[in-house]
Amino acid sequence: MTRLQTMRLFAIVLTAICLSTGAAHATDISGTISSTLTLTENSKLVGDVTCTVVGAACITFAVSGLTLDLNGYNMVGLGDAATGCSGSQTANEAGIFVNMLENIVIRGPGVVTQFRNAGIWLVGANGGTVSGVTTSTNCLSGILIGGNSSNNLIENNISIRNGNLSNPCGGI
Repeated sequence: MTRLQTMRLFAIVLTAICLSTGAAHATDISGTISSTLTLTENSKLVGDVTCTVVGAACITFAVSGLTLDLNGYNMVGLGDAATGCSGSQTANEAGIFVNMLENIVIRGPGVVTQFRNAGIWLVGANGGTVSGVTTSTNCLSGILIGGNSSNNLIENNISIRNGNLSNPCGGI
């Protein structure tokens, strides 16, 4: 085999490998999350999630353009089942956190509940979608949008019993 033929064969094999690994497969999520889970590819819940992360978000995103499908399951934080918290929110302890990213999709049905901050928190997020999610009994807001976020679509969500006595933010 000549050097040119070897280089061509190598290029073909390398291209085939790159194409076969190029498609992102969904990460399946269920069970207990004890440290922040940072998504790098499209993901979905395949069972209920109990989040035991203290002082940080349960799930966050590393790159723009990803989808998290709650797939009909529940995400439950460390908050009190009756009030979401014991007086005031815990800094940064959100269920799902999107920071300075674009085109993130969080899709229900599914429930995000009992987080000692916001259930879903978008900061500097642009062009994202939160659809069909129920947020309940979170200590701050069910869905909190702030910090230069724009052009986000928030539709067909249910938000109940969120907020606390000192900061009754509530829904969205």
